[in-house]
Amino acid sequence: MTERKTKHDTFIIERQFPQSPARVFNAFSDPTAKARWFSGPAGQWQENLRQADFRVGGRERLVGTWQGGKTSSFDAYYLDIVPDERIVYAYDLELDGRLVSVSLATIQLHPDGSGTRLVFTEHGAFLDGLDDPSAREHGTGKLVEAMERVLRTELGA
Repeated sequence: MTERKTKHDTFIIERQFPQSPARVFNAFSDPTAKARWFSGPAGQWQENLRQADFRVGGRERLVGTWQGGKTSSFDAYYLDIVPDERIVYAYDLELDGRLVSVSLATIQLHPDGSGTRLVFTEHGAFLDGLDDPSAREHGTGKLVEAMERVLRTELGA
């Protein structure tokens, strides 16, 4: 029998963006804009399913297959949304149908001059050694960097 264990962790990622809070919020709230940056790495991950219902009580789901054949699933539930200021959601991650973690994430957008200071806080329960908090923080940081590139290039500064 597999040993059941839970590791709890919290991490915070802060970034400055030259875009307004409304522009940064749009990168999360508009499904087309979010699809440009919220995905697995090109050439290593193939999207199988994407659903988005960005509203309090709405759900978001993203399923894809990694180059080695493993399937990952992100399933989120939006708890609180304050336009241009805050997004709070709970989500779980599965790998090949096994629950690996459950998290509560809060995104705060603070005006900073003509730009935005983003504060992303995640509280996670990482289950049975199937996921690692440091890897999650690294991956989330990569997603924030991808969003930054999209804001800079596709959505305009």
